[in-house]
Amino acid sequence: MKKNLIARFVLFAIIAFSGMRGADAQALSGFTLPTPWTEAALEAEVPLPEYPRPQLVRPRWLNLNGMWSYMGGKELPNPVQATTVPAFPKNAEKIRVPFPPEAELSGIVRKDETNLWYKRSFTIPKDWKGDRVMLNFGAVDRIATVFVDGKKVGTHTGGYDAFSMDITDYLKSGENELIVGAYDPNDGKAACGKNGPRGDYVYTSGIWQTVWLEPVAKKHIAGIQLTPDVTNSRLRIEVSSSNPDLRVVATALDGTKEVSSGQANSDTPFYLSVPAAHLWSPDDPFLYGLRLELKDKKGKILDKATSYFGMREVGLKKIDGVLRPTLNGEFLFHIGLLDQGYWPDGAFTAPTDEALRYDIELARRAGFNVIRKHIKVEPQRWYHHCDSIGLMVWQDMPNLWEPDGEDSVAVRTQFRDELKTMIDQHRNSPSIVMWVPFNENWGAFDATEITDWVKAYDPSRMVNGLSGYNYAPGYRKAYGDPGNGDFVDLHHYGRIEPKAVPRPDDRRAASLGEFGGKGLFVRNHMWPVRNDAYEMMISRDQLSDTYVMMLNEIEQLIRYFGLSTAIYTQTTDVEHEINGLVTYDRKVEKMDIDKVRDINRAVIDSTRKKE
Repeated sequence: MKKNLIARFVLFAIIAFSGMRGADAQALSGFTLPTPWTEAALEAEVPLPEYPRPQLVRPRWLNLNGMWSYMGGKELPNPVQATTVPAFPKNAEKIRVPFPPEAELSGIVRKDETNLWYKRSFTIPKDWKGDRVMLNFGAVDRIATVFVDGKKVGTHTGGYDAFSMDITDYLKSGENELIVGAYDPNDGKAACGKNGPRGDYVYTSGIWQTVWLEPVAKKHIAGIQLTPDVTNSRLRIEVSSSNPDLRVVATALDGTKEVSSGQANSDTPFYLSVPAAHLWSPDDPFLYGLRLELKDKKGKILDKATSYFGMREVGLKKIDGVLRPTLNGEFLFHIGLLDQGYWPDGAFTAPTDEALRYDIELARRAGFNVIRKHIKVEPQRWYHHCDSIGLMVWQDMPNLWEPDGEDSVAVRTQFRDELKTMIDQHRNSPSIVMWVPFNENWGAFDATEITDWVKAYDPSRMVNGLSGYNYAPGYRKAYGDPGNGDFVDLHHYGRIEPKAVPRPDDRRAASLGEFGGKGLFVRNHMWPVRNDAYEMMISRDQLSDTYVMMLNEIEQLIRYFGLSTAIYTQTTDVEHEINGLVTYDRKVEKMDIDKVRDINRAVIDSTRKKE
């Protein structure tokens, strides 16, 4: 014991005297469960260097990911109330942004800090002179306050939202100082999902997506909305800017070939013709390019950007007397994976973009055509990968846990606001075919009303108002079946049989929103907690064969009981849950992926209309 204490003291002294604290002192050997991408993230001067907004791209930008100074703790000033910045110690810890401080890749590995403060310096490139400078955040959990050179720029609320601030008027020549404060009380009174007080996994907070700078013209494109209209062979476009009198010119592209062009004033919807449209589907995820130009009255180009879109149409229709979900007018059975998006090294943040793609490519390789993104909103690049690889997405809204307190009006209003923001920020992705406002009665309120609102706000997609309404949260009264939306949705983790699934009716298709949960113990590839699953298997072969057996039963339920969707739990192990297709570290495939792919394809093919 004495020798161990001396050794630990010596190690601490070496780190302290070398000026290495936090992320500076990390080595791969110190990680609990490294992934194949951990080392690349550790070695990257700029982690996650890819352009973070694929559907509104400009060529000039500056990534601010990397080493920042950090301090956190309940005793520090509350960033929401702060009017001045706190003083950082000279030897402040270093954090690797954008990994949350609870994640091992951050270098901090502490939780429940509540008040989190970040600092770094930056210099504006000389060729940005005359431009407005936007400071962009992929997401900061939960409330972020931004200071530039000691002056408060603004505050943003919402842990899953991208947001931007114009910092031009706060800048000085040469080096500038950026300080970001994040407040996250982890009280369940905000949209948080599993990332909350009743969640099952490591709770995360603070900056967890890319931070970046971008120069724009004073008058520039602020946002776009793209809605395919397959019936009329056209794309609806609405481009917002700082001035509705400016002109927007849009050009659709098939590779380098111009398909069509159109124009209108900004903030005014218009259409681009897409004749004989090449339709998007999981089997053929074709994407058109889109070129955008913002012009003044004299025709001068003030701003330009590129984007993309997919032509596809989703809906419901009766097929052989049964209401079914359709893609491009044809019934396509949804066989998918519940995907929670957790990482043993990065927690809420994938270590690299390659890692972010891995889970999606795995699902596609295993023959699934859907990912249900479970009560988490991912970085915009994740949806881009689904768009281009070819996976439909059910997008859950991260739930509240405590919607019923004295402050319920404010809490519920904020939830509704963030639900709208989620839809606004991701509605351009053709892969998203369904919104899921609530899951298993967790924090559910006004579910019938909210389901109707989502359907009216985005009629181009299906809505599953409360997935797994048959599961009660235990700590509060269940809302139950909202009675509307496009699906009646149950969850079931026992034997797959008729009583386990709902029946379609004249308004809603039948959905098995979660099933499976079969676990397998894989030594040396599990998180160091007690591991469990709904049912344990003893071998890879048994797990694979059990999945095949369940899919055979599901095929019967499709044919004879009207089932239209089935979502298997889950893509990867997550901490204590060992019911994934692969281990938590993504190093071991726990099922025979070829066998899974073959049965998935067979079931999908059995539902296709025979010529």
